[in-house]
Amino acid sequence: MWLDAAAMAAITGTIITLNEEARIGEAIASLSCCDEIIVVDAGSTDRTREIAAARGARVIEHSWHGYSNQKNFAAEQAVNDWILSVDADERLSVELADEIVRWKRTSETLDHQAWAMPRRAFYLGRWINHSGWYPDRKIRLYNKRQCHWEGDSVHESLRVDGLVGRFTGDLLHFPYRDWDDHLARIERYTELAARAARSNGKGGSILRLVLAPPLTFLKTLFVQAGLFDGWRGWAISYMAARYVFRRQLRILR
Repeated sequence: MWLDAAAMAAITGTIITLNEEARIGEAIASLSCCDEIIVVDAGSTDRTREIAAARGARVIEHSWHGYSNQKNFAAEQAVNDWILSVDADERLSVELADEIVRWKRTSETLDHQAWAMPRRAFYLGRWINHSGWYPDRKIRLYNKRQCHWEGDSVHESLRVDGLVGRFTGDLLHFPYRDWDDHLARIERYTELAARAARSNGKGGSILRLVLAPPLTFLKTLFVQAGLFDGWRGWAISYMAARYVFRRQLRILR
């Protein structure tokens, strides 16, 4: 069933940022299906806010209170109930943007409270199709009246009170600029993850420190078919094992 123009769902695209001048412009440009775009910036010292404003986004400065809190704050500022939340290192593919435009015009907007989409990552010069990185479905389009971001400082997730539909178009992800950037992020994220684990009363384990990294490497390479991603699959497997090792080591300290 098709809806008239007045009944079409309106979407606010939201992006939380901190020093993303190199990527924010393309992220905003990909949100052609949105009726409003809000950028919530946590105090960038580069040109992130200026670039976002020049691209037509409404820019709001808001001090950092964690991923979940930032995303919930962004949704609260939106004039629309439907929110499309993306990160600065993500882009809507043309196929996904077109799919969302079609969705806005159908009765499917009444059937679900959130929609998930496959996310495809670009890593060291190539799109990754295995290694546990694809399809990597993420819920990013949601009705803010029925959904809420929650979780710790690292692994936020969207709690949905209702049905979740599925899009087929890809959300494109550009997570790391290079190998060194990947290493640096592992250091930063494992420190945050370890801090969150300790604050929740979770202790470390020598056994996990010894066994979990090699098991993670083998799982990523073989069970999750990292072999089919060539040498990048080996790199992803190593980095997955390194993340587990560094997190366990920091919890034990």
